[in-house]
Amino acid sequence: MDQSVPLVQFVNRPGVIDLAWGHPDPDLLPVEGLRNASARVFERYGADALNYGYAAGPGPLIDWLCGRLSDVDGRAATPDQVVISAGTSQALDQVTTLFTKPGDVVLVESPTYHLAVRILRDHPLELVPIAADEDGVRVDALHERLVDLKRGKRRVAFLYTVPTYNNPTGASLAMDRRRQLAELASAERLVIIEDDAYRELSYDGSAPASLWSLAEPGAVIRLGSFAKSLAPGLRSGFITADVATIKRIRESGLLDSGGAISHFSSLVVAEFARTGEYSRNVERLRAAYRQRRDALLAALSEHLKGLASWGRPAGGYFVWLTLLESQSLTGFPGAAEAEGTAFMPGTAFYPEASSGVDSLRLSFSRYPPEALAEGARRLGNALRRHQADVR
Repeated sequence: MDQSVPLVQFVNRPGVIDLAWGHPDPDLLPVEGLRNASARVFERYGADALNYGYAAGPGPLIDWLCGRLSDVDGRAATPDQVVISAGTSQALDQVTTLFTKPGDVVLVESPTYHLAVRILRDHPLELVPIAADEDGVRVDALHERLVDLKRGKRRVAFLYTVPTYNNPTGASLAMDRRRQLAELASAERLVIIEDDAYRELSYDGSAPASLWSLAEPGAVIRLGSFAKSLAPGLRSGFITADVATIKRIRESGLLDSGGAISHFSSLVVAEFARTGEYSRNVERLRAAYRQRRDALLAALSEHLKGLASWGRPAGGYFVWLTLLESQSLTGFPGAAEAEGTAFMPGTAFYPEASSGVDSLRLSFSRYPPEALAEGARRLGNALRRHQADVR
């Protein structure tokens, strides 16, 4: 029977290697493990698993998470510094609702996660871009903008940044800049919203320390997620912040009504983690994605050498390409589609208009290594054809 409404966001198109979407490969999702964890949740909790849960999220997940953060970030959270969320998107929307006023300025690194920009634009705020480079957001540019805004008596609600394995660039904020940013936040009483969704997906050693772990209490609200390290359909994540901020979030009407956190999904994550399956799953994902990253980078070197430049992401899902000689991507998406591949144009990731016209994002999460290599070959063919057409 035909389905009139789609089941999932992304559906493979026959003959197309679509490198635009930052989604996991279905073959890497732990279906059996989560099925078994769900059964154990019912055995352990019975009907309580299906009732309204504790507003901050169930204790078993919060307790486990506090220890996990100590392992992957070097700083353990206490239970009163944590609240469970429905993922980073819901968390960003709720934090924006609770801690901004109409007309506030929100600073956004540029380029940045395009859907975060859309979430922020759902609110009556003014988005102000802060330039970033290969080492992450430029703290000098941030300081200059803060001085200008203070001179104009503008209220800055927060800075939004993805400092670790950035979406879209794959870059991580350099450690000296992390410390400078933490110091600046304290000096200027600037709140930082740290989108930390990719922390678990580190391929070349441990992920760098989070801003939350480096900054003084109250300076950083960190948004974490199980979408990348486990499964996006669970809609489960977390927020870490100072005790007062977490208290405000916990006491919000949305959480008090049971309207945000999936109690059942949270218990499934906790049960999956309790048996050690979460840690094993993360190691499996790291190995798989490391192999995919390396395959894509090797293929780019073979097929796009002399056409574009790119970095080597130490984690996450993405490789960021910049065309040489500042060529425009106008018309290039169509050329790529004709070759049987696709990408995300760089313009999607800039809050300001007309930026990123010579850049693009590729995702290596969805396809196995051989498909990624073929996708890079097609992309190289498309770029050569595009360049010939515009000359």
